[in-house]
Amino acid sequence: MQSTATPHATARVADPTSRPIRVVSIPAAHPYVGRVSASPEIDVLDDPPVEGAPSGVWWPPVALDPSWIRDHAADADLLHIHFGTESFPPGHVTACLEAAHEVGWSVVYTVHDLEHPQLEYQAAYEAQLDELVRGADALITLTPGAAAGIREHWGRDAVVIPHPSLLSDDVTVPLVLPSAETRVGVHLKDLRPNVDAVGAVTTLIDAVERLRRRGADVVAEVRMHHAVRDPEAREAVRRLVGRSEAALLIEHERLDDLGLAIALSRLDVCLLPYRHGTHSGWLELCWDLGVSVAVPSGIGAYLEQHPDDTVSAYDLGDGASLERAVGELLEADGTSRAGSAGRGATVADRRARRVVDDAVGAAAHAELYRRVIAERAS
Repeated sequence: MQSTATPHATARVADPTSRPIRVVSIPAAHPYVGRVSASPEIDVLDDPPVEGAPSGVWWPPVALDPSWIRDHAADADLLHIHFGTESFPPGHVTACLEAAHEVGWSVVYTVHDLEHPQLEYQAAYEAQLDELVRGADALITLTPGAAAGIREHWGRDAVVIPHPSLLSDDVTVPLVLPSAETRVGVHLKDLRPNVDAVGAVTTLIDAVERLRRRGADVVAEVRMHHAVRDPEAREAVRRLVGRSEAALLIEHERLDDLGLAIALSRLDVCLLPYRHGTHSGWLELCWDLGVSVAVPSGIGAYLEQHPDDTVSAYDLGDGASLERAVGELLEADGTSRAGSAGRGATVADRRARRVVDDAVGAAAHAELYRRVIAERAS
């Protein structure tokens, strides 16, 4: 069979050093990608429209297809894969990487998840990770712990570039009323596979009831979407909250950016309810909003995302451990209560820090892109 690589490759502009790097990002329309691509050196192509899907829906990603890549060889210099690969069967991403290399594109893969939060069974994703990690020209990840796991499993080094801000520039950080009552909350969202709803709510209620027995004025706030993936778990959560005077349940539609910022800003501590995972965008949003976070111990690299005293670990199923974690977070120097002047100052300080850190992260992406393009051209 005659290869089509030569005509595709020669159609491209030979020297990308004099213009922005043209990137096919999988996906393009994601807040994370927007932050790490916010450099004048990077030009991210729009997501191709998904047939039959509403505007703005990027999954399953149309551009992650060997034929699409060959047809658009002259339009880009590099393929950067982030999310959405679980939509495809084994072998598909290898074919995409091979097509990208045929047309002269370099390939970068950001390892966000060593365990996929949207999947209960990980075997197919683990096989796909093997394809991506072995086949990409360069790897990025978000924490040293994840980089160590990649090195141990695959013998490859990943560049560590910390998670950027996820707080939209369009969202004015909301002012909420201060309260004498301490609010410890968990948002179960739509009960995706890595959310241990029953375990997390049981642990939260136990911890809050322990704190109340010690005289603390504290309440457990549980949020959950109306539409969920696990109706049985939803009913169990409703029963758990209904039996406790220390807890309240708020069920609602999926919140927009402002609504979510308001809901999180009302909390003194936010609990992550995950049974597996690697990194958390939710944790990043809480940090942006000045909300302390309790994360499940022994899971992922959550503690490394912000290794300061506003993130603490607890053991799922152990209310006493969460009681200790909440106590530590409320007493930490970096903690600011919901609605306080200190919370406002914390948010302003962190927003200013993010401007600098996110610019550094975007520049690091551009530098990596230039390097792998040069290496492929040599």
